[in-house]
Amino acid sequence: MSLEPFQKSAALSLGVELELQLVNTHDYDLAPYAEDMLRLMAKIPLPGAVVPEMTSSMIEISTGVCRNASEVLGQLSQIRDALVKSADKLNIAVVGGGTHPFQQWHERRIYDKPRFRELSELYGYLSKQFTIFGQHVHVGCPDADSALLTLHRMSRYIPHFIALSASSPYVQGQDTAFDSARLNSVFAFPLSGRAPFALTWDDFTVYFDKMTRTGVVKSMKDFYWDIRPKPEFGTIEIRVFDTPLTVERATALAGFVQSLASWFMHEQPFMPTEDDYLVYTYNRFQACRFGLDAVYVDPATGGHMPLREHILLTMAQIERHATGMGAGASLHLLRSSVERGDNDARWLREKQGEEHLLAEVIRQAADRFRGGVTHQQYP
Repeated sequence: MSLEPFQKSAALSLGVELELQLVNTHDYDLAPYAEDMLRLMAKIPLPGAVVPEMTSSMIEISTGVCRNASEVLGQLSQIRDALVKSADKLNIAVVGGGTHPFQQWHERRIYDKPRFRELSELYGYLSKQFTIFGQHVHVGCPDADSALLTLHRMSRYIPHFIALSASSPYVQGQDTAFDSARLNSVFAFPLSGRAPFALTWDDFTVYFDKMTRTGVVKSMKDFYWDIRPKPEFGTIEIRVFDTPLTVERATALAGFVQSLASWFMHEQPFMPTEDDYLVYTYNRFQACRFGLDAVYVDPATGGHMPLREHILLTMAQIERHATGMGAGASLHLLRSSVERGDNDARWLREKQGEEHLLAEVIRQAADRFRGGVTHQQYP
């Protein structure tokens, strides 16, 4: 198969996908209700899409193409409200977070869809362990070469994205000591990690053709990279975010991405190099393990500094672009969070410290996700 052409998209347009947990309201374990939820949601006219995911206790929502963070929030809120009302009818709840804190992977069921069955046959138990929940952010690029340039510039900020979105400290009932344990499950897949260092679409096409000739991949979907080009949409897709506990934080992360991309496209602040990736895996690990308390190694200088300081420095550099793109509120929400040393992983740990019961933490996280939607009891 040849690589499809890179489609036209509006530069700096946004699209957001969120993978969400479906839990019962008895013990707040995952519940296999994706099919029922999809049936109810299909009756409601909504922007974007609601689709199944790998296992039947997950659901994925996505916005349409948005111009700014305000449109993202409007669409996510509308879909969230419909999800919550549908879940109430089924007596289940919808929750954010990158992992379910105490689910047992072996109890999961693969959703009955040909691609998921095929992946299950290929990856075995890893497919059920892929019951993890991420946010993907698409940002529109004017052409294929600028998409690759933006992708490699964005790679320096992967630790920032991980620390700001981290919401998966618990796995199978244990505190992993990671802020984002979710990404450890992604790393197990053979085609995960970073994209190859190609700065032109011609060079990337040569790489893709070599890979397809080996028979290892058939399409871009087979790459589980942290950031990958999406030629069919004319975007790059950033995939390292844990799903946040609220749509407001998910929106803020999208606004942060858009502001960075605007800075890259308008000011060309630096040229990425292959050497950027010398510290890539180390920085990624630091952010997964320590969140906002991580150490960041600057790829350009080799200097070490607290990641939170580098995040605040970055926010100062892009503030003008954030204001111009209508993402000022996004930056403000995230900056306040960094100044407090506060992310969703910390919230989950604090709730567990108070409650000593992960099921109660999930109940409170479900309440947090529903925002202002009034709870309704159905007969």
